[in-house]
Amino acid sequence: MEFKDYYKTLGVDKTADDAAIKKAYRKLARKYHPDVSKERDAETRMKEINEAREVLSDVEKRAAYDSLGSGHQGGENFNPPPGWDAGYEFSGRGGGGGSGRGPEDFSDFFSSIFGNAGRRDGNSRRSAQSMQGEDHHAKVVIDLADAYTGSARVITLRAAKLDDAGRVVNEERTLNVKIPKGVKAGQHIRLAGQGSAGFGGGAAGDLFLEMNFTADQRYRVDGRDVTQIVPITPWEAMLGAAIEVETPSGHVQVKVPSNSQTSRKLRLKGRGIPGVSPGDLYLELTVVLPSADTDKSRELYAAMAREMDFNPRQMPGTPAGTP
Repeated sequence: MEFKDYYKTLGVDKTADDAAIKKAYRKLARKYHPDVSKERDAETRMKEINEAREVLSDVEKRAAYDSLGSGHQGGENFNPPPGWDAGYEFSGRGGGGGSGRGPEDFSDFFSSIFGNAGRRDGNSRRSAQSMQGEDHHAKVVIDLADAYTGSARVITLRAAKLDDAGRVVNEERTLNVKIPKGVKAGQHIRLAGQGSAGFGGGAAGDLFLEMNFTADQRYRVDGRDVTQIVPITPWEAMLGAAIEVETPSGHVQVKVPSNSQTSRKLRLKGRGIPGVSPGDLYLELTVVLPSADTDKSRELYAAMAREMDFNPRQMPGTPAGTP
């Protein structure tokens, strides 16, 4: 995926204020708007210009984008780091920022970054005298173990705003949050009254926290099912063994069947993320070979090579010794 340099698209400096961004947008719109432009790529360029304005004219999106793009040199091999947007607080203006444009008007880059940020709450109660405050949304990252036991966490959220000089700055706030047992990735926790203040006596909006798990190469999570990578020795794999495995819910004794190969899965029913219907835990075996870094270990490997008629590249059903 290509990284989009929105500042370059609008031809403005990274320190440009809102007035400079609006001026640059209007100049480019007069040149590339499909209704008036004679440029062959007018429609494509206008979409790019609209997308750049969508981000840079929105205080929250611009702050998150600046954090993501700091130090990035561009190019087509860009993938957002896992959890890059954790802790950023978005108000309920929606991914389109109220522009009326649909998802098809934005690039894959925009959608991957802002697709779920600050969706508009369609249930806001409005009247002539009062108006409910906007809901806020933020992504938080928790450990997988928190989903098994529940926990109390202190989280820090960053909300962007304009200072007196019109510059984008981050304002932090700290909240005590109770993570319920059995929470799944993507699930939202609602904190009532923690969104924007209401107007004219209207109730404050709510804060919705989207749960995500810390990236851990040991685990893959699918709903409530968890797959855990378990390293084993060649002799445990071939001869079978009883081993102890530390899982997110504690230590368990597991029997490794003989003649096991890498990628074999052992299912522990109900050992996944808890719930009314708890998930399962799958232990995916990975055979790890010891290094031949001593005379004795090299001698053992040499003996295996002499004594065992084994060729992993030989097609099944081909007689031994066939070239």
